[in-house]
Amino acid sequence: MYNSLTRIQNVFGFFTTVAFTIAALIAASDLIAPRTPSASITPTNIQVVKGRPHYYSTKKEEYAIIKFSLDADLSSLFTWNTKQLFVYVTAEWPADGAGANQTNKAVIWDTIITSPSADHLSNLGPVALKKLRRSAAGKSIDPSRGKLSLKNQKPKYQITHPSGHIAEVANVTLRVHYNVQPWVGVLTWNQEVADLGRWKRLDGGASDAFALPAVKGAKKAEGAEPEQVAAGKKKKKGGKPA
Repeated sequence: MYNSLTRIQNVFGFFTTVAFTIAALIAASDLIAPRTPSASITPTNIQVVKGRPHYYSTKKEEYAIIKFSLDADLSSLFTWNTKQLFVYVTAEWPADGAGANQTNKAVIWDTIITSPSADHLSNLGPVALKKLRRSAAGKSIDPSRGKLSLKNQKPKYQITHPSGHIAEVANVTLRVHYNVQPWVGVLTWNQEVADLGRWKRLDGGASDAFALPAVKGAKKAEGAEPEQVAAGKKKKKGGKPA
């Protein structure tokens, strides 16, 4: 006859088996839902400045500031198993010199888009509570969730380089990336190579190649120096007694 401890172990084992099976079915259900993300991104304003890009920088260096416009439809990535969506934009360009990395990549902007049932994880307030009540009532996710329309967006992060020089770099491309974080299952990243069943790779999401300009104000400062010297000479000449 089984004792109490054995019965507890059997009940716990049965419970974990059922929970694992249900979790596996929930994770597998994501493969049935279609994913058809699309995005288009365009740089709108590009500047290269020489200074201290961070408050903890010990010396001045060149850093790039890239503003962009982004239109993306990632609403198909939200299902009942989606917890949140991490979206970020990178600037990429080929490296120069042998032995270096094949591609330089830097994140310039990112954001987190939560599902209605996870809004309370990022911000508390009447709006989040209202969305939670709607989600609890069994209503579907708002179709507009996951749609981005940014015009002349400022970057969150500047682009720097270990060498301290980044001006006039050629073949720079902006790319849109995403990471789907489910309630149950594995993290999935944007597909760039091929489709996977009903999951389609990101349509678009890359800008045309462009070049970073020279350091802002460098030519202007050099051209203004002779005028300042000439003005100084005139003042000296005019200051002499007649």
